Amino acid sequence: MNIKQVCVRQEDLALTRPYTIAYKTVDSVSNCIVELATDTGHTGWGAANPSKAVVEVDVDDTVEALSAEAVDWLVGADVREIYRLCAEVQRRFVGQPGAAAALDMALYDLFTQYLDMPLVRYLGQCHTSLATSITIGIKNVDDTVAEGQEYVGRGFKFLKVKLGRSLEEDRERLVKLRETLGKDVIIRVDANQGYSFLQLEDFYYQTLALDLELIEQPLAVALLEDYRKLPKEIKDGIALDESLVTPSDAWQLASRPTAGGIFNIKLMKCGGLTPAREIATVAKSAEIDVMWGCNDESIISITAALHLALATPHTKYLDLDGSFDLARDVVSGGFVLRDGCLSVTDASGLGVRRI
Repeated sequence: MNIKQVCVRQEDLALTRPYTIAYKTVDSVSNCIVELATDTGHTGWGAANPSKAVVEVDVDDTVEALSAEAVDWLVGADVREIYRLCAEVQRRFVGQPGAAAALDMALYDLFTQYLDMPLVRYLGQCHTSLATSITIGIKNVDDTVAEGQEYVGRGFKFLKVKLGRSLEEDRERLVKLRETLGKDVIIRVDANQGYSFLQLEDFYYQTLALDLELIEQPLAVALLEDYRKLPKEIKDGIALDESLVTPSDAWQLASRPTAGGIFNIKLMKCGGLTPAREIATVAKSAEIDVMWGCNDESIISITAALHLALATPHTKYLDLDGSFDLARDVVSGGFVLRDGCLSVTDASGLGVRRI
């Protein structure tokens, strides 16, 4: 199975509803779509939507990085040389994690289509399915509760609530959400670097009775030493997101005293399945739990992350809701969502199909 053509394009994908986080409001997204066509009639799919605020590149940069001249070395390549090809992708696209991620997952998609097995089985499946959270952006108390009720009505049992603009309002929203939904719904929160050290401590102790599952990236990336100084009961429930981009970051964050108890791994940050597996290995060695997150992404890249999550034994948390609010996508298939839980299909590769 040899690659005969590399197609790269940008797709504008509207959201069904806008959402707000600590530093921006989003109502539509773009994704870079990659298709690798082979001489056997197979297609390998990749997609990317990196966040400029986190990795300093966006979809426009990704499409530019994947110019015809930059990817022509793949034409004629034998997909059975998967490790060499993925290593070459990482070497050629340093500083372009979106480009690297899209090519990396497309290559793995093709390779496991060649093997005629789902990617998760090749990687070593450990989990059949896992529950994912679904995200509520920053909004007023009534809208927060209404959206939470909607999601619970759709079968979701894990809600992630965006915080970080007002400590008082954050607490009010969460209190009302817990009162309304009861104790059976799991609530995790994401402050997107919106708190100071003292605000974080105040928030933690003020919301202790609400039984929050975890707090994602509450402090700025620059405050690494403050993370290390947090009391153990707080630090164990901290999920590091923007602070964790590369495998090198993973080593730094895992060094004692650790900066948090959970690594939130995103293909869009690190550059694909290849470096994501390295980060997961560091986490396992340091006895740090693993969470798999995403941006607003196509089913393609959400599915790629899910395959790896289900093949990682110490995966504890999923936050792979990035395609749920897309008004349209370019593929179907990939994963199955049932009662808030995600599983993959028995189709070979990623199992996605062109619409």
